[in-house]
Amino acid sequence: MLSKEKAKKILEITLATGADFGELFFEDTKNTSMHLENGLVSKVNSGNEFGCGIRILKKDKCVYGYTNDCSMASLIQLANTLKDSFEGQKEYEVQPLRHVKSDKKHQPKIPYDQVPLKEQLNLLKKGYQAAKDYDPKIAKVDVHFSTTDQKVTIFNTDGKIVTDTRCRGRLYLTAIAKDKDQMQAQGVGPGAQKGFEFFKDEIDIEQLAKDAAKSAIVMLEAEECPAKVMPVIIDNGFGGVIFHEACGHPLEASAVSRNLSIFTGKLGTKIASDIVTAIDDGTIDGGWGSGNFDDEGNKTSRNVLIKDGILQNYLIDDFNGRAMNKKGNGACRRESYKYEPTSRMSNTFIDNGKSTFEEIIANTKYGLYAKQLGGGSVNPATGDFNFAVSEGYIVKDGKIAYPVKGATLIGNGANVLLKIDMVANNLKRAQGICGASSGSIPADVGQPTIRVSSMTVGGRGGN
Repeated sequence: MLSKEKAKKILEITLATGADFGELFFEDTKNTSMHLENGLVSKVNSGNEFGCGIRILKKDKCVYGYTNDCSMASLIQLANTLKDSFEGQKEYEVQPLRHVKSDKKHQPKIPYDQVPLKEQLNLLKKGYQAAKDYDPKIAKVDVHFSTTDQKVTIFNTDGKIVTDTRCRGRLYLTAIAKDKDQMQAQGVGPGAQKGFEFFKDEIDIEQLAKDAAKSAIVMLEAEECPAKVMPVIIDNGFGGVIFHEACGHPLEASAVSRNLSIFTGKLGTKIASDIVTAIDDGTIDGGWGSGNFDDEGNKTSRNVLIKDGILQNYLIDDFNGRAMNKKGNGACRRESYKYEPTSRMSNTFIDNGKSTFEEIIANTKYGLYAKQLGGGSVNPATGDFNFAVSEGYIVKDGKIAYPVKGATLIGNGANVLLKIDMVANNLKRAQGICGASSGSIPADVGQPTIRVSSMTVGGRGGN
């Protein structure tokens, strides 16, 4: 890694033509992945990503470049190329470089590189066998396991030196059920910013595999979902992906600062039901989207976005914060050194309410219970969305009546927030990969079970 003296020399170049900020982002990441298909190992990969990104800011302008050649000569050349994007005389000095103390949370107890490959494969095989043995109609089981060990060091002209280590692992299992011409797939994908201890001691992969298999079998017998406007109960965990996509992204400063968000200028106003509180928390111990620092060197934080229906805060990075007259709040992220960082979510969720799951079901005369969501799409400018329901049930007279397939939830994020009329106390988070301008990053979504009083449900069934 670069010495302070060499880092300062490069940072001085970034300020040479009148820029007011320069940053060096070094990354050394080891990735591994393995894939078990029908009980056999089909793929094992490992790789290393090493490089540096240089970012230079001047007021509302930003230039970014990167290289995998971290020699001094290469970095000086890159810095010179980037600073020539600006015209002017030097106005600012590099502040004395000092290390920022880290809380050193999220440390693995069992690092993945200390776990024999055979032991990791046994984990996959356990999940495979549990799902395959659940029912003869389980035709195929795929299991994918990936780990990442990322080390970053950030130097900037404000005088910061920040180092952080992020160790993550995730397993994704898909169970596919088949009966004649019918086929249904269900998956589970637990992950954490923890070592192998998470999979060994904290979760039951066999039970999770059985749950996926059970859901796939149940959906084989499902009827087509009726198309109508009705109350919709969205289950906890991955149900939070709707808030993430339709409401979370419009709360990011990259959209807010450019007036591309429906929530621009609405701080302090009511944007959701009184019973809705939503949080983005990058400090959660072992959280899939957590970190000690964000990717521009600010400490991560717990940002209350919505409290009792009132918009409290945005997710802000330092650059976009300039246009908003606000400082970054630990919400700047990037996939790797190859991406310019920007405001992104970490672990984003609707907080617990006061109802129970049972009360929500019992108080629903007729509606759809969306237990598992599949893929979807969102228009980030408007918040309009549609999401497939991969496991759904019709609720009748306060009871879960029968499974339905082919359901699609169609709506608008801002409208749905106002129509949430019940929130349970069973908050659960689920892991996913979020893609945006600064790449694909690990992000938690989550919520308790919620009920939306009325929502358009697409389907091909009758009444």
